[in-house]
Amino acid sequence: MSVTSLQQDPHRTRETREKVLEVAIGREVRAFRRKQEITVADLSATTGLSIGMLSKIENGITSPSLTTLQTLAHALAVPLTSFFRGFEEKRMAVHTKAGEGVELEREGTRANHQYKLLGHIGSNASGVIVEPYLITLSNEADVFPTFQHGGIETIYMLEGEVDYRHGDNVYPLKPGDTLFFDANAPHGPDGLVSLPARYLSIISYPQNAKS
Repeated sequence: MSVTSLQQDPHRTRETREKVLEVAIGREVRAFRRKQEITVADLSATTGLSIGMLSKIENGITSPSLTTLQTLAHALAVPLTSFFRGFEEKRMAVHTKAGEGVELEREGTRANHQYKLLGHIGSNASGVIVEPYLITLSNEADVFPTFQHGGIETIYMLEGEVDYRHGDNVYPLKPGDTLFFDANAPHGPDGLVSLPARYLSIISYPQNAKS
C-alpha cells in the first residue's frame, strides 16, 4: 500500500516568490521612468539595454541582473534599493465572516440606523483609507439626510427601498442600485419606501484626513 505525502514544494514556492519580485521590480522601473517622462526608447539609448529587454523587465517577464539594475538606477537617478520597495512592503487583508463585524455608533445610530464595520486597514501603500459598512434600517428607522464628511462614498443597495438624498437631488434606490458621490455634500436616507433596508456603504478618503 502506498502512502501519499502532501508537502509543499520548496522549488515551486521559491519560483513563485521570485516571480513576484520580478513583477515588483518591473513596476517600480516603469513608475520611475514615467514619472521622469522618459520613453522606453530614451532609456534604451541611455543604458544600452534593448527596448525588448526593457519591456521584459517592466512587465516582470525576466529577472534583471544586479549589474542591469545598477545601470537602470544610475540612468533614472534613484537608489538601487528603490526597485525593491514594492516587494518589501507588507500587504494586508481583512477577512470578515458572515454575521461578524464591529457595530459602531455614528450620527445615524440615533435614528435606528445600524452600522457594522466590515473591515479596516489603516496605514497602507496606497495612501487611501477605505471603510466598508453594512447599514441596516429597521422598521422603526427615521430619515436622516444630513450626513456630511470628507472623502468619496459608494452605496450598493441590497434589500428594501429608500429615497437617498445627495445635496439637492434625491435618488430612488432599489436592490442592485449603486450611488457614487462626493461625501462632503449633505446626504442620507430622505424617504423610507420599503423596510427593513440594507445597503453597503464604502467610504474612502486620504490617510491624512478623517471621515
